[in-house]
Amino acid sequence: MKIIVIGSGFGGLSAAIRLQAQGHEVTMLEKLDRLGGRAYVFEQDGFRFDAGPTIITAPWLIDELFSLAGKKTADYVELVKLDPFYNIRWEDGTVFHYNDDKDRLKSEISRINPGDLAGYEKFAGELDDIYKVGFDLIDKPFLSIWDMAKVVPQMIRLRSDRSVYKFASRYFSDYRLRQAFSFHPLLIGGNPFTATSIYAMIHELEQKFGVWFAMGGTGALVEAFGKLFEELGGRIRLQSEVTEILVKDGRATGVRLADGTELKADSVVSNGDVASTYLNLVPSRARKKYTDRKVKGLKYSMSLFVIYFGTDRKYDEIAHHEILLGARYRELLGDIFDRKELADDFSLYLHRPTATDQSLAPEGCDCWYVLSPVPHLESGTDWKNVAEEYKQKIYEYLEERYLPDLRKHIVTELHIDPLYFRDTLNSHLGSAFSVEPTLLQSAWLRPHNVSEDIPNLYFAGAGTHPGAGLPGVMSSGKIVADLIGDA
Repeated sequence: MKIIVIGSGFGGLSAAIRLQAQGHEVTMLEKLDRLGGRAYVFEQDGFRFDAGPTIITAPWLIDELFSLAGKKTADYVELVKLDPFYNIRWEDGTVFHYNDDKDRLKSEISRINPGDLAGYEKFAGELDDIYKVGFDLIDKPFLSIWDMAKVVPQMIRLRSDRSVYKFASRYFSDYRLRQAFSFHPLLIGGNPFTATSIYAMIHELEQKFGVWFAMGGTGALVEAFGKLFEELGGRIRLQSEVTEILVKDGRATGVRLADGTELKADSVVSNGDVASTYLNLVPSRARKKYTDRKVKGLKYSMSLFVIYFGTDRKYDEIAHHEILLGARYRELLGDIFDRKELADDFSLYLHRPTATDQSLAPEGCDCWYVLSPVPHLESGTDWKNVAEEYKQKIYEYLEERYLPDLRKHIVTELHIDPLYFRDTLNSHLGSAFSVEPTLLQSAWLRPHNVSEDIPNLYFAGAGTHPGAGLPGVMSSGKIVADLIGDA
């Protein structure tokens, strides 16, 4: 069977590798000049910046792809486990060093608030049950109401109607520990105050399997997958933007590229943004279920403002991953997700990969990115005019609290904002994670892995089931391959 995969993010790569290994003839089309999608790589002045995901969990999903070809991950890319996984810092000077050493983790909790240690034991016990239910569903499709009905009793038993923050608050009284054990939905575009408590399983996933880094950056993992795909016989076409999915008699027959070229296929897999795929690639005449009104009526995740910069000095006191939580938590998230207002303050994710891999920067230098969650483009923010001011505010904040004299040592920089997600990555409203992970937009209630309008159009990526994050999008590729089946 001839299959076209639109987009080369981790969801598309996962689907393409599996489908090629099944015996199909797979062509992957990528708009940009290199593979990766959101996991693109910027190279500038001797620095190599991962544009997107940097936290790798569930490493067995990576191993599975290489084993399909009788290969080993280590033959293509080196994964190293981080310690700490990340530091969490608050403005009162508290630092929480987080990893999977249970004794050390309990010691960190006791240092912040001894009274919450017993609460953590109960939290971990209930989380294990949530993990067993939630992760068992991550690579299973939800294509009918009956698929959903099967798991509803378990979701009721686990009180999935509670938010992650409300779940954590049952067990921790200290506001810092409540935040430390509830921020995880932000990693997949969710609001801890509205994301279902099922997503608390991210903490358990990290505890069971660790947090990993690909030497050479996440881009090295993308390159490894691309190499594997081609070794299996797959074909990659870069700088090949799809402008239409061709539909005849209710079935996808191929795609049309920006240059007018038409490519035929027996099935099409979209790893592009699910909303943009429906709104911009699938003709409206072919959409009865996913009409413009339905697609635009979904809730979409926040966007991101990310600064990539290199310094001519090293800041060795900063870990590979740092979570910098500002004075406001609930209020700031309300600004981002609900009111869609660009706030004057922020909480930040600071990434320093040269803490682990010096090859990403010149000798004696550090490679960085700092990420600030911001509202998507429904906010009306004029990013062309406010980006520079916002960037300088972030630099000033980092200088005052964590990176002394930062701007004196920056030797290269670039940034992306919601306009990049909309215009370069074709993401609806400039959302960074597509459809927001809420209870009413999960499992069967999320856009399905196979179109309800076109039976041979499939979806892999953040906007479909099971959702964003590396385990989620790679599992969506597995679901798609399983649905299509062997050649």
